[in-house]
Amino acid sequence: MTLEYATRYRSASRIPPEPGKPYFIEKGEGDRAHLFGDLITVYAGGEQTENTFNFFTVEGPKGDIIPAHVHADTYEVFYVTAGAVRLFVVDTEGEEQEKLLTPGDFGFVPKNCTHAYRMERHHSQVVGVAAGPGGTFERFFETLGAPTEQPGLPPEPVVPAPHKFGTVPHEYDVRFLPDHQWRTR
Repeated sequence: MTLEYATRYRSASRIPPEPGKPYFIEKGEGDRAHLFGDLITVYAGGEQTENTFNFFTVEGPKGDIIPAHVHADTYEVFYVTAGAVRLFVVDTEGEEQEKLLTPGDFGFVPKNCTHAYRMERHHSQVVGVAAGPGGTFERFFETLGAPTEQPGLPPEPVVPAPHKFGTVPHEYDVRFLPDHQWRTR
């Protein structure tokens, strides 16, 4: 059994709302949101870590590339636990890179590097960790997407209205780059 707490983001969360309190979360029982075709589950966020890092999973089907974006103050880690995920990154010298990551593979994206990913196999899963001096961005997923109590993928993709993409950079350190075109496959 996992306890539920009320937070400023949700009426019921399995993540305690304050730092310094040990807790345990059963598989898949974190704060969930649907965004695009994916299910994002947050296990630890800024509230628990004094804005030093977050820990989340992204699960999804084989699909389209997510929009290119950049974090000005946040470093992001991609660790693939199931399926295959193609990570696209523009490095600090402006060179575009891509890498197919499979279970056990790791990708690191420094701050200020444009990046995106695409699930290459059905039932792919990425463990994500993000950290930086500007705080954490995990609440971006439910702000742009749709909070859910359901443990599975969305029945239909959750695609935000175009104007919503411009609402997240100031609070969550996520700036979308709608005109960016990847030169890769």
